[in-house]
Amino acid sequence: MTTTAPPTWRYADSYEFMSHTKAGLPPVIICCACNGGIQGRESNPAIPETADEIADSVYDAYVAGASIVHVHARNPNQLWRPETTAEGWWKVNAKIRERCPDIIINNTTGGGPDMTNEERLSCLDGGPEMASLNTSPDMSRFRLKERKAPLPHPHDAIEYDECLPQSYGYINALAVAMKTRNIKPEIEVYHPGGLHTVNDLIANGHLSKPYWIQTVMGSMTASYPTPENVINMLREFPPEALWLTSGIGPFQLPITTLAILMGGHVRVGLEDNIYFAKGRLAASNAELVSRAARLSHELNREVATPSQAREMLGMSLVPSRY
Repeated sequence: MTTTAPPTWRYADSYEFMSHTKAGLPPVIICCACNGGIQGRESNPAIPETADEIADSVYDAYVAGASIVHVHARNPNQLWRPETTAEGWWKVNAKIRERCPDIIINNTTGGGPDMTNEERLSCLDGGPEMASLNTSPDMSRFRLKERKAPLPHPHDAIEYDECLPQSYGYINALAVAMKTRNIKPEIEVYHPGGLHTVNDLIANGHLSKPYWIQTVMGSMTASYPTPENVINMLREFPPEALWLTSGIGPFQLPITTLAILMGGHVRVGLEDNIYFAKGRLAASNAELVSRAARLSHELNREVATPSQAREMLGMSLVPSRY
């Protein structure tokens, strides 16, 4: 690395911000959330669904500057539904690794609608190096668009109104399951209350430093995606945390730009936002990653290589093998 600022610091501290900006902010880690577990090609033809489509899309994002990929494997027999087997996850991860030798592979435990907790855990036995760890219940209401032929596995429009339940016990058990498998948690915080859970996990010894904490801004029942809310959450972060942020829909660009300015790291991709500009669908995950990389360079920050990201995150420098 060419910068002298440490990878972890108090992001909301004005004096630290000025000091680290003078010294040179650390490289930006770009995470590509490539597809999600809800929308598919009926919403944007660029959303990858099959294992081969995911690997191809991730490769292009990797070339554009992504050092982490956040993946939702899909059920190959019903592509609009999530994968629920370790074997299916293993296949997707292996194809990504074949195309991207050193990218950090991050699997979701959030999954998609109508999944059991056991099904959500199937990804952990698919060989990821990182996995998402939600810190609070997640309530949502949305309409899944009609999926028309010739897309495979068509369906009518579907209305969802659901809550993903979470408890302290379940979240702690999930953290333990990751730790025993040497999987780095991507700790997802949707609102300030989630930081109670983070502190509970730390007190119980279930997290290793540096903590990788994502502020998820703008999803349903998350904090509103405003600079004020981002900064207020950062004030409550535990010491020795690395900050990642995502913004949902039209808030992806302003929220991630704020993070680049403040020394944080960014998540972009078709899971969170299917548009590149108002009224214009994103052409690919790579297009969204390329913009984040370009903004980082314009704001005098390097884009982290996978090796640099691994070093900052305290992860093995040797990528997973399948």
